Amino acid sequence: MSEHIEFQEEEFSTRFSGRTIRRLVSLLRPYLLWVLGFLSTVMVVSGLDSYFTYLSKRMVDEGITPSNWPMLVQIVEHYATLIVVQSLAVFAFIYLAGILGERIRYDLRKQLFNHLQELSLTYYNRTPVGWIISRVTSDTDRVSELVTWGLLDVTWSSFNILTALFFMAQISWQLTLIVMVIVPIIIVVATYFQRRIITQYREVRRVNSKITGAYNETITGVRVIKALDREEENLNEFGKLTSEMHRAAYRAAWYSALFLPTVQLISTFAIASIITYAGVTVETGGLSVGGMYAFISYVLFMIWPVQEMARVFAEMQQAVASGERIFSLIDAVPDVVDKPDAYEVDSLRGDIVFEHVDFQYEEGKPILTDFNLHVRQGETIALVGPTGGGKSTIVNLLCRFFEPTRGRILIAGHDYTHLTQRAIQSRIGMVLQTPHLFSGTIRENIRYGRLDATDEEVEEAAKLAGAHAFIETLPKGYDEQVGEGGVLLSTGQKQLLSLARAILAKPDIFIMDEATASVDTLTEGLIQQGMEKLMKECTSFVIAHRLSTIRNATRILVIEDGCIKEMGTHRELLRLGGHYYRLYTQQFRQEVIEQVEELAARAAAEQSLETQAVDSQGKEKLITELAHAK
Repeated sequence: MSEHIEFQEEEFSTRFSGRTIRRLVSLLRPYLLWVLGFLSTVMVVSGLDSYFTYLSKRMVDEGITPSNWPMLVQIVEHYATLIVVQSLAVFAFIYLAGILGERIRYDLRKQLFNHLQELSLTYYNRTPVGWIISRVTSDTDRVSELVTWGLLDVTWSSFNILTALFFMAQISWQLTLIVMVIVPIIIVVATYFQRRIITQYREVRRVNSKITGAYNETITGVRVIKALDREEENLNEFGKLTSEMHRAAYRAAWYSALFLPTVQLISTFAIASIITYAGVTVETGGLSVGGMYAFISYVLFMIWPVQEMARVFAEMQQAVASGERIFSLIDAVPDVVDKPDAYEVDSLRGDIVFEHVDFQYEEGKPILTDFNLHVRQGETIALVGPTGGGKSTIVNLLCRFFEPTRGRILIAGHDYTHLTQRAIQSRIGMVLQTPHLFSGTIRENIRYGRLDATDEEVEEAAKLAGAHAFIETLPKGYDEQVGEGGVLLSTGQKQLLSLARAILAKPDIFIMDEATASVDTLTEGLIQQGMEKLMKECTSFVIAHRLSTIRNATRILVIEDGCIKEMGTHRELLRLGGHYYRLYTQQFRQEVIEQVEELAARAAAEQSLETQAVDSQGKEKLITELAHAK
């Protein structure tokens, strides 16, 4: 049983979080020298951009107007030399920005991936896959863009404005003061739009996570969708999500688009005022022609950096929202963590004891209540009972995917909370009802749990599991690709490979969770043979759907409402005539009926139904005969 908690997207403040900004900037700390080189080259390019405009003033005032051609040639040569320097600086900062962006993206994704391995199952039970994928992919892209190209644009724009103001002050400090009036107005406008833009982009990210999740569910569940003819309904549901995404993106784009023209409009009014004032100054002899030309060029030149900063500011809202979501994942605390003094052990062979164990996934909804069980080394314990009774919870607790809310679990004499999770989970082998394989070859999947195994050991494990025969029929044998999730193989074949993987790992504790529920009778027989070989070596827990697979279990536990209702061997529980007896006889009768139907179908195939039909009295007689034989 798994925890079922509706996922709620985090609510973040619409204001800039200083803590988030600091954490984003801290991503650059390991590459401080690279960043300093990167910023230095950006400032060189920015400074030269402003200086070139000042050189144009000198060309007019010192070369063209007085017809001083040697001075003009000298200025042009100086200009050409600086162009080469600027070109080299441009190459350097683009190269460094690209490298830094990839390093930041790699570091973030590695940190997220490593942290995801540490999180407990409860996190995955309550968090949509689409939300996680969106954090690891698109959000890391946005953050890496912010701390590299965003930083580049801000540095370039800021330094351009500062150097432009410096050279403008050399020309006319009075006009420079007029230009500086623009800055506070732009700050007010930026503050006004900031809250609205970031709110809408956070909504875009939230809906994007839902869409990613819908894609994931649609792709992984495509067979069910087609089988139930759900394409039209799914399309309508997806259309609602995309419409919601469109509305949020439209509002975000509206505010972002309005931001830039507003800044441009303010700048245009300022330019008109400056040109008017500068024209009067030139007429009175206070400003040279070259000086007026350069000053107007600087004012026009400043509009681009101001607009660029406005653009970066708008995009920064998205990146900060992405950063908040990334850090919310990084900050997620696992429910199960190793104690500071947790230790490793070489083996978990020994008795397993559940002492007064209580467990609940949600407050007030207990799954296990005062559960007690003592399992001796080498026993095979079968767990049966109604769905939701607590069978899967018992094995999940044993694997320490969760920990008891009360009581304790001892393995080989150790309180298992004193062991590291690796010490426990590396010594447990599992075969689940829905087997999972990884993209790659059959050989790689069998070797997954023990990477140092030789090819001979891999093939021996496959033979013990009964998988070798079908592997040999494949064109590439053990080097055959299984496809994503094992999609190129049948359920039975995947189950046999899962069993081979468990056999190769040589676990101390083996868990079989409904492993034969979805396979045919022939495959079930192969799995049972492999199970018997594996169970001789370890302590085993088997959650059974087909009761015929657990007759030879050391003990069978009937689990209901989180308690052991009945316990004993197959024969003891049948003699008891209780819940297990009713389950077994009902299931046995159904199996016999299926056998009769199969015999009837074979008879019908050989001869006409009119002459060889099996009537209901004949069926009942055959059922009785098979029951006595059983």
